[in-house]
Amino acid sequence: MDVAESPDLQAQLAAAVHALNHASHPSARLAANQWLLGLQRSPHAWALAVSLLASADHPSPSADLLFFAAQMLRRKIQSPDYSLPDNAAQLLDALLVAARRFCLAPPRLLTQICLALAALALRAEGGVDGLFARMPHLPDPALLELLTVLPEEVAQDESGDTGVDSATRCRFARELLMHAPAVLEFLLAQSEKPAAADGVPLHERNHRILRCLLSWVRAGCFSGAPASALAAHPLLTFAFNSLQAFFSFEVAIEVMTELVSQYQELPQAFLSKMPYIREVLLLPALANRSEKIIAGLTSLMCEVGQAAPGLVAEGSNEALSLSDALLRCVAFSSEDWEIAESTLQFWCSLAHCILGIDEQTSKRNATQELFLPVFSSLLDALLFRAQIIDIDEHCTGRVSSIPDGLVQFRLNLEELLVDICLLLGAPAYINKLLSSGWGLASQSIPWKEVEVRMYALSMVADTILQDGSPFDFSVVMHFVNILSSRTPAELNGCQFLVYKSFGDVIGSYSKWLSSSKSNIKPLLLFCASGISKSISSNSCSVALRKLCEDASSFIHEPPILDILFWISEGMGEGNLRIEDEEEIISAITHALCSILDKELRKTSLARLLCSSYSAVEKIIDIDRDELLRQNSSAYAQALNIAVRGLHRMGALFSHLAMSITSGLIDDDTISVLFGIFWPLLEKLTQSSHMENTSLSTAACRSLSSAIHSCGQHFQILLPKILECLSMNFLLYQRHDCFLRTAANMIEEFGHKEEYSVVCVRTIETFSSAASLSNLNSSYTCDQEPDLIEAYANFTSAFIRCCPKEAIVASRSLLELSFQKAAICSTAMHQGAALVAISYMSCFFDASLTDVLESPECPSDESRGAVLVQILARCGEGLMFNVFYALLGVSALSRVHKSATMLQKLAALCSLCERTMWKGILCWDSLCGWLQTTVLQDAASDYLHSRTGDNCRNHPGYMQGKGGRTLKRVIRDFAESHRNVPTPYIDSRWSCRQQLS
Repeated sequence: MDVAESPDLQAQLAAAVHALNHASHPSARLAANQWLLGLQRSPHAWALAVSLLASADHPSPSADLLFFAAQMLRRKIQSPDYSLPDNAAQLLDALLVAARRFCLAPPRLLTQICLALAALALRAEGGVDGLFARMPHLPDPALLELLTVLPEEVAQDESGDTGVDSATRCRFARELLMHAPAVLEFLLAQSEKPAAADGVPLHERNHRILRCLLSWVRAGCFSGAPASALAAHPLLTFAFNSLQAFFSFEVAIEVMTELVSQYQELPQAFLSKMPYIREVLLLPALANRSEKIIAGLTSLMCEVGQAAPGLVAEGSNEALSLSDALLRCVAFSSEDWEIAESTLQFWCSLAHCILGIDEQTSKRNATQELFLPVFSSLLDALLFRAQIIDIDEHCTGRVSSIPDGLVQFRLNLEELLVDICLLLGAPAYINKLLSSGWGLASQSIPWKEVEVRMYALSMVADTILQDGSPFDFSVVMHFVNILSSRTPAELNGCQFLVYKSFGDVIGSYSKWLSSSKSNIKPLLLFCASGISKSISSNSCSVALRKLCEDASSFIHEPPILDILFWISEGMGEGNLRIEDEEEIISAITHALCSILDKELRKTSLARLLCSSYSAVEKIIDIDRDELLRQNSSAYAQALNIAVRGLHRMGALFSHLAMSITSGLIDDDTISVLFGIFWPLLEKLTQSSHMENTSLSTAACRSLSSAIHSCGQHFQILLPKILECLSMNFLLYQRHDCFLRTAANMIEEFGHKEEYSVVCVRTIETFSSAASLSNLNSSYTCDQEPDLIEAYANFTSAFIRCCPKEAIVASRSLLELSFQKAAICSTAMHQGAALVAISYMSCFFDASLTDVLESPECPSDESRGAVLVQILARCGEGLMFNVFYALLGVSALSRVHKSATMLQKLAALCSLCERTMWKGILCWDSLCGWLQTTVLQDAASDYLHSRTGDNCRNHPGYMQGKGGRTLKRVIRDFAESHRNVPTPYIDSRWSCRQQLS
């Protein structure tokens, strides 16, 4: 007896399957799963599965056991790890026997058997023809299921590698489509059979026929069919008639949608059916609120319209029937917005088609006039569906939020609203939004309708502003005054959202609104009121900034300044987002900078700065009083207020930088502000509060902004500031903000020779920190990506900006930083690796610049000599690390930067080879592969781009055939090694010379 036919083995299999599906203890299921996996890998699995499925033994095995046997066969056939048995034809016959035997079994068993047959037909020689030759012996239910799953094998299996290449699948598809006419005849015959002719209920058989037809349509069964024959095909009529059967409705919709999307001749035929679809199918579904039917018909109608928007734009009765039907679908109210949202692309396509007609032709005018009522009604329907829902307008004091689905629907509406505005014209669009006959009494106003109309107005602001048509803002100002006069207790949930929409409108149309001086005060009061509400704070703070920018001619008048200072004083409570506070400070700073009186301007800016002063001063006082610090709640609140104060100071100085450039701010004003800011910040940076990450980051950010604004005033403080930053970094080594701010100081003042010593002392202090010393493996680099970025930015600034004396004195530290960058380039963290490669590229840029400027080799005390010597010593290790960085799945993102860096290195070696620099660096000093043709060509291309006029005409890298070839080689290397496991690199691998 064959091992596979052994009753003992079959009994073991049955027990394992039962345990896998029904055992209560996890360990039993795990053991059963392991045993079954082992069986599946064994050579006995083929015969065992076939014997269970094809044998006519009684009693029949359990349904679970049969399903497992069919599934095991399918997996073994599909898996590239197993070869098909030599007797593939016998296996095909056995599976066909199983399909006949279980044609009326539970559907999932028959489906698994048919999937195995389809997989075998794809892989076996002559599988398709052999299978079709045997099909007449199958019962109709089995044949239908097999014909349904066969075309699905044409598509690539998404579960992974099945060992079948695209050429084999293409061959399979061609062979399959040769049998398409016979399959369509079979399906037509099945569709004409009387009810229960084969024991299968009619509705179920029709559903199976449509599933099968869908599979063959997707495979292209009608390719090459004449348009007239396709439109009149009986199976198309069968699918259309199936729309009236609830059981087969969804698959019938899929069939027709697929046909319309594939064959451009069909939209005309379907368009002629639109009156029937509207009257017989859609209107009853809308009346009965049958969302499934409505959604399906909407999908089909949109597909027809999108496939031929030009046909719809012709305005036939059928086209207008389609438009009316879809308008009703848009207006249909449901719990979500999917039905309305599914129509948006159709409406955009139709609008673009109409707008694409030559504007000067009579055809454009006639078409636009015909569809104006349609798009006007569409706007009404969209506004209705975009309204806020489930909000009691009479329930005060409760803040509402917009559901996520409605938020997404509104985001997707923007393009269509712009198209509607273009079609209707800006004046008509505005008039439709603002002339709704709202009562003047505030109690009778439908706020939900007002809110959605303001939203629609803000969405098309760019279009309306570009049109330039006159705009009467009296309605907007009417509502602004009503809302501004209400106390928070009087506001209901909807009106909080109304504030947001009006804030967006004010920000979008600020230039027009601020053109009237009488509007400014009520608008500012409205913004002040809206800023205090979390849901509208951002829109109102942005609106405030835009108003201050656009009303600069009178924004500095005393009554207006009083309102602005009142707004700034309200920020001390700490209820706003930091981003919104920065917008407000920028707005007020802009207004104060426009004050004509120099003395008033200076005192006003100082007053604004001092409004944030007390928040920071309080945290410094806490440092002197340990009892206050022990109150954790009060201390956390004080920290939060101080952080906000620092951010506001930074925002003020950031805006001042722009005003200084434009000449609005004089040096005397800067001196006053500097005198207020620096003593306070100096005390703060010397306090223990800098341990707090948020506070130290905010302090460093405000300091960087102040440096850009008050540069010359900070120059004399450079030694003190750099010492403060470096010492704080030694204390709090995870705070990369100190490195970033030091980099800003170096970029601003590092070029001055008198600061060489302090710059060297700073890099020495930073380099002595344990957090930087520990960056000696790719693993630690992955843990500290922000620190790596800050360190790389600082050292890059040091190389680019510091005098040669500082570079020479720091040569050992720069060499160490280069080695660390080479290690960091192998990190799995993409950001850390890319910034490390960029830093090494900075080395090459500086070296190339010096060598190009001084072909005669200078003394060892020059910047170029130091940098080139470092590259010569670390070059071999660099090669190792860079190519190692190109291993693994994240390598492709590094291809361009790596190729550019290597091209620069090759260019540097090539240049040094023919100058006096050869004694420091040459081809022979690096690995032998640098002499290959690809790198030599790339080097020549790069040098060519850096000399003479080429430097101006071709400033980019990877120029020339050589550079592009190098990039392709590195990309190919990365692609061929992307799945190679990537162990972590440590410092022992950073430079190959360290191993010798």
